[in-house]
Order: sequence, then C-alpha cells, then structure tokens
Amino acid sequence: MGSMHPRRALLYMPGHDRHKIEKALTLGVDCICMDMEDGVAPERKSEARRGIAAALAELDFGRSEKLARLNAVGSGLEGEDIQAVLPYRPDGVVIPKVETPEQIQWASEKIEAAELAYGWPLHSIHLLAGVETPKATLNLKEIACQPRLEALIFGGEDYAASVGATRTPGAEELLYARSAVVAVCAAYGLQAIDMVSADFQDLEALCREARFGAQLGYAGKQVIHPKQVTPVQEAFTPDEAAIASARRLVDAFNLHLASGSGVFALDGRMIDRPLVIAAQGVLERARAAGKIGN
Repeated sequence: MGSMHPRRALLYMPGHDRHKIEKALTLGVDCICMDMEDGVAPERKSEARRGIAAALAELDFGRSEKLARLNAVGSGLEGEDIQAVLPYRPDGVVIPKVETPEQIQWASEKIEAAELAYGWPLHSIHLLAGVETPKATLNLKEIACQPRLEALIFGGEDYAASVGATRTPGAEELLYARSAVVAVCAAYGLQAIDMVSADFQDLEALCREARFGAQLGYAGKQVIHPKQVTPVQEAFTPDEAAIASARRLVDAFNLHLASGSGVFALDGRMIDRPLVIAAQGVLERARAAGKIGN
C-alpha cells in the first residue's frame, strides 16, 4: 500500500460547480473527487459531465489526486459519465454503490479500452469502489479481489438507511460494516476510506469520528466541506510522539534481530512481531504524508 497515493482526505466537489473545484485546488487536499452522483441534481448531470471534462483539461491539480465519481453502474447514466471523463485522463474513477464484482469489471474494461486507445500505460487510471449496502458487505471478498481496484470507500449514511439503522453520534450501529471494510482492505492490499461526517459545522465530532476511523485501520476519510480537510488530515497523520515511539521500537527491533533475538523488552513491554508491524505502519503513514523522508 505504500506506493498508493495517500488519501487521508477525499474531498467531494459537484462536477458542475467550477468555483468549488477551483477552491478545492487551494486546500492542499489529498484527493479531489469531482462528482456526478449524489452531489448533483438529476437535471444537472450533463452539466456535471461537461464541467469535470473541462476541469481535467484546463486546471492544474498540483499534488492533489483528481478523481471523477460516476453514477452507479446500473443507473443508466454510468456509460455517458465514464465516456465523458476518460478522454481527459483522471487519476482515478470512483464507482459508487458497488454490490457485485461485475460492476467493477465493467468499469475496468472501459478504462482499459481508453488506456489502449490513447497509448497510456495500462493500469495508470485507478478504480475506487463505494461500499454502501448490506449486499456489498456480503460480497466484499469478491469485490476486493478485482484487479485495478485501489480502495474501498465506506458509505455510512447509505448503509444505515439500507438496513434501517438509527444513526447515533458514536456510530455504533455501523461498526460491523465499517470494520468489515477495513478487514477486507487489509487482506487484499487496498486502502480503506471512512464515511462522511455530514454535519460539517461540528468539527469536534468530526475529529472524534476521524480519530476512531484511524484507530479502526482506515487510511483516510471522505469530506464534503473545506473546513473538514485539515482536521481529517491531522487525524490520519501520525503525530511527532507517535513517530518517535515507532522509530525507537523499529530501531530496537533491528538491533535485537541482528543479535538473533526475536522477542525483547522495551520500556517494560514485551515487543514481538505484531507490535513491530504496527510501528512500521505508523512510519509508512508518516512517510506518505511527507512528515518523514524515506
């Protein structure tokens, strides 16, 4: 996963709103996802397609990953959506409300055809899939093993609505599905991107939710407002104390390994391989965020 684009904050912007897309370019956000789906009214879908194509053609996204979110495969809109944006070479395409591997395969075939037609390297355009329904959670393994897929995005609000759950501030009702997404992502080498915090005014609640997502194992979080970007990036970036602790543990492990010892004591704790792997993960996240060098 270290070679993937860091996706601590994935910011949605409606594809038809050029002003908001241009604003997103000033935020230092990891990913800008220009939307044709939920953020766009039915009568403005065509405008969103044109707007995303124009933004991809005309704007400099700098270090931000540029993504386009289609309407769901099976909606009847997805064909026009993908054909509108692929010629302008987004870094990746987001497929929402995925429930079967066939939906991923459909998108992958369209992308591969474009890569071949334009002479781009194969697999240079990534796929990210939204997991938002009970059926999707039952099919996670089959979805996650699809080539080209880089990340699963958990849609908490859609999932809660589809199972009839009552949303609570602690999101306990989502814990099963939220954890299942992290587990399957870890098993298949994908990034897991956590749910949206819909109340963008409540930054305290956002920080709590983001920190818990990071504790669960998510790599990042979806955001819907510029205010949410910095708190989310901070929550998914190890702080100086965590980096120092991880570095000390890894250095100590390497010393003991050289002397032939696999298990050792450090600061009154027995250190074995799982703790070392966790510390290496902290350093990898810090590297991806640009906080430490290679």
